[in-house]
Amino acid sequence: MPRTGPPRGGRGGGRPGHGRGRGIARGDVRIAVLTLLAEEPMHGYHIMSELTERSNGVWEPSPGSIYPLLQQLADEGLVTHDDEGGRKVFRLTEAGRTAAADEATGPPVWERIAGGQRGVDLRDEIGGVAVAARQVLMTGSKEQATAAAEILSDARKRLYQLLADQ
Repeated sequence: MPRTGPPRGGRGGGRPGHGRGRGIARGDVRIAVLTLLAEEPMHGYHIMSELTERSNGVWEPSPGSIYPLLQQLADEGLVTHDDEGGRKVFRLTEAGRTAAADEATGPPVWERIAGGQRGVDLRDEIGGVAVAARQVLMTGSKEQATAAAEILSDARKRLYQLLADQ
């Protein structure tokens, strides 16, 4: 059955939700990092974990998007870092606090990316569907595999229809 819907990968390349991903502009990453560092000093992995958690798993930033940004912010004099326990812990400078306050408008980036649906996590359901589909493919008959493909195609179309109905 031919594939419908948007191309795989999104703007950020790779799996949706990874790296910059769908709907996450370069400026959003900057604002999100400044916003988090305004709350408390953090190391890079902590920043990535917080963004993933606060976006309810929709956004899983990669080291390739966070660490170069932290270096850029340091070059701009907005952050500084100390080595603590073998990790660089980043904190805002006074100029960084001003930039964070100036750039923070509206709801936090991670809430916008998660669609305001905090508390709804579809990852377990998506994983369960993938496991069931693989099981049908590996142990089911040709007819069962064909029926499974139709079910998955229908589910994908119905999900896109949810967005189209907004």
